[in-house]
Amino acid sequence: MSAPKISLKDLVTFLARALVDHPDQVEVTEISGAQTVVLELRVAKSDLGKVIGKQGRTVKAMRAILSAASAKLRKRAELEILE
Repeated sequence: MSAPKISLKDLVTFLARALVDHPDQVEVTEISGAQTVVLELRVAKSDLGKVIGKQGRTVKAMRAILSAASAKLRKRAELEILE
């Protein structure tokens, strides 16, 4: 039995919504290139700190998960947090 297919955009959306107080305001935009995928994450201004975390630990962890998931797809993924 194989794992269900989930897109990188869905993964980032799921992670971000689990962290914030206003999950309805989470927006993820995917910009695909030949070898790279850029995911832009927008959250409510009050939730920005929750997504970034102390000393950027939370966003580093999200980027590590994204990197592992994108390696399976043989692509490079970047996560950008927009204000």
